[in-house]
Amino acid sequence: MHSTIRDVARLAGVGTGTVSRVINDSPKVHPGTRAGVLEAMAELDFHPSAMARRLSTGRTLSIGVVVPFMTRPSIIERLRGIEGALSTTGYDLVVFNVETTERRNSVVADLLRGDRVDGLLLVGLSPTDTEVSAIERSGLPTVLIDAYHRRLARVVANDVQGGQLATRHLLELGHRRIAFLGGLPRVAFTYSASRLRERGVRLAMRSAGLELPSKYTVSGDHSRGRARDLTSDLLHAPEPPTGIVCASDTQALGALEAARDSGVDVPRQLSIVGYDDLDFATYLGLTTMRQPLFESGVQGAGILVELIKSGPAVVRREVIQVELVRRSTTGPAPLVSPVGRPASPSRGDTRMRSGRLDR
Repeated sequence: MHSTIRDVARLAGVGTGTVSRVINDSPKVHPGTRAGVLEAMAELDFHPSAMARRLSTGRTLSIGVVVPFMTRPSIIERLRGIEGALSTTGYDLVVFNVETTERRNSVVADLLRGDRVDGLLLVGLSPTDTEVSAIERSGLPTVLIDAYHRRLARVVANDVQGGQLATRHLLELGHRRIAFLGGLPRVAFTYSASRLRERGVRLAMRSAGLELPSKYTVSGDHSRGRARDLTSDLLHAPEPPTGIVCASDTQALGALEAARDSGVDVPRQLSIVGYDDLDFATYLGLTTMRQPLFESGVQGAGILVELIKSGPAVVRREVIQVELVRRSTTGPAPLVSPVGRPASPSRGDTRMRSGRLDR
């Protein structure tokens, strides 16, 4: 016979209302009383019904997470962090994968009705001003991860710094012809990590007295195949780059394949830097920018649970720092271009504007 809430109350010496408050994690319970109720629940092997909790609290006990292209490795890592953070909170995780603008808009509008989830996490999807106004009217607690809007709580990586660090690493190795391989999102975003990383590349180049030419700036969707094609075009240009900063490790993998197919040695003839430090980066020896993807999911979920429990608060902005991980895909700039031509000098080749890199 299953134990009931009355059995727990009788054993703990409290009323059923107190047991209910403990089950629903109410702050209006003395710590000693809470401990006694939890002990009684454990002794009786009592597990409250999720449906009963929903009815008693008027909540769904569900968190909605909207992500673009769920199979991307970086998205998976963030989802792992979110799930880990929620595993002890009693909230169920409901994931919505969006791969078109129409699907994105439909899902967000549906979730803002307020009767499907208790809180919303938007991963890599920055809401418009109109959407934020709708979020505010709905009262639905919302947190952004790897996305931006000044009126919403958010967890973001320092992507500009990431682009700078990756580029400075190549500059310190003597590279001057540096390309950027970025991403073009297939969903209408108002914020793009790739664009911020490109900004960092440009800032680092300018601090060294150089510019990032348009011929060395290429973009495509975040796929290995497209990155391979774009890199192949770069390597067969009249003046190919000797270093490439990629907006993701997946794109860096495509760049490595293009170098292999073109007979270009990495890193003796071409240096490649990725971004994310996914599991396969270690196996490939890929120099890359590490950002704590799992931890960003944990932080975002934690902030959202606080908002659900405590209500509106000062908008929080958590910035996660990134770091360069040096491995074997970067090396000194070659004296010969990747396709076998002598490396011709470009403005700032022999000396940087200040004589040193801006640190």
